[in-house]
Amino acid sequence: MRSWLANPRRGPNPLQKHAKVTPEYPALRPGLRRIIDNLGWLVFDRILRMALGLVVGAWVARYLGPAQFGLYSYVTAFVSLFSIAATLGLDKIVVRDVVMQPDAPDEIVGTAFLLKLGGGVGTLLLALGAMYLLHPHDKLGLWLVGIVAGATVFRAFEVIDFWCQSQLLSKYSVYAGNAALVVVSAIKVALVMGGASLLAFAWSDLVGALVTAGGLVVAYRLAGQSIQSWRATRSRARKLLADSWPAMLAGLAIMIYLRIDQVMLREILGNEEVGIYSAAARISEVWYFVPMAICASVFPSILRAKIRGEAIYYQRLQQLFSLMSALALSIVIPMTILSRGVVVLIFGERYAEAGPVLAIHIWAAVFVFWGVAQEHWNVAEGFLRNSLYRTVAGAVMNVVLNLVLIPSHGSVGAAIATVVSYGVATIGGNLFNPRTRRIFVLQVKSLLFPRYLRGMV
Repeated sequence: MRSWLANPRRGPNPLQKHAKVTPEYPALRPGLRRIIDNLGWLVFDRILRMALGLVVGAWVARYLGPAQFGLYSYVTAFVSLFSIAATLGLDKIVVRDVVMQPDAPDEIVGTAFLLKLGGGVGTLLLALGAMYLLHPHDKLGLWLVGIVAGATVFRAFEVIDFWCQSQLLSKYSVYAGNAALVVVSAIKVALVMGGASLLAFAWSDLVGALVTAGGLVVAYRLAGQSIQSWRATRSRARKLLADSWPAMLAGLAIMIYLRIDQVMLREILGNEEVGIYSAAARISEVWYFVPMAICASVFPSILRAKIRGEAIYYQRLQQLFSLMSALALSIVIPMTILSRGVVVLIFGERYAEAGPVLAIHIWAAVFVFWGVAQEHWNVAEGFLRNSLYRTVAGAVMNVVLNLVLIPSHGSVGAAIATVVSYGVATIGGNLFNPRTRRIFVLQVKSLLFPRYLRGMV
């Protein structure tokens, strides 16, 4: 069924009946219950993904060993550098447009689907072509790239998840994603027990993409919608691409942040070093679901706060940044102290060298948490181009630092490069740009989070 926001003719928001509206917070409390409910589903989804992904992923890593695990991590990182063609930076744009234009959701979602479908095919062709140019005689590598990149074609169905986010109905997409997660996890456990080859694990990920796509279609129908009502128009496609290209290029820069280190490690030092680094990065990056889940759930509310007044808008943004700081530091500090023990516990003694890597890499989480919150501000303000420039500058710095630090410091050098480049892009870009300096102030003040979280509802 459609939410009240997508059907304004139904009259007043039914949640407003029991809401207490104050002059300082006009008409924002009525949707709080739905925001919390939506956030609960997203957090449940991410926690389940984190738990199953880390446990099953660690089991697979132990089974494959650092060298084979490093090769598979390299292939995944390599494909991700081209996967921006499959995402097209459309996620927040589609959510924004469906919220702001509730009379045209079928056109928005249908057009985005066709764009992402074409982008997925483009990712497959680009990744295979690039791998052939770099390693034309690596048949296993080519097969792995083809299978992993093939899964991106089915990411076109992610537009259903975007619609669910816009309607605060994420529980439907959570159903689909969790079903696929359980299926893939069960397959991987069976593969480990059966002594399967590395190629079989790649095929299991492709199966997961198929199950996710089918589950999203079923979930969409459970929400009272039908993909048969989708329609695509050239004018809408031009509008979506015109709005999303800065986010698309920024997404490419983010992928460089996240994955270029693994690609460069393999090209410079080999598969085993990639395996060590990937073990640390998986533990570090598993926490990135936290800001994504929270910000995805509160984004529609922040958009409406902007409409109602600048004071409440920036008050909510300050509270959001303060929450990001509190959560990030509560993760980073313990993980730094316990890094080696955590790595050995999860991945085994063969990955013990990943301990120092994790102790450094985990600090990127502070900047990631802030960056995710700011990206939603960028979308609300139509300020994506500046975000692009800042992110590209950070990505270039990451590549340069990796070239300098990897030969002499290996995976530890790659971790240092990641943290420094994240910090420069997240804080430095805001400090030196007058239009984003206000966000820099919010970020710095967020370190005093006990003060600002006291007034949070």
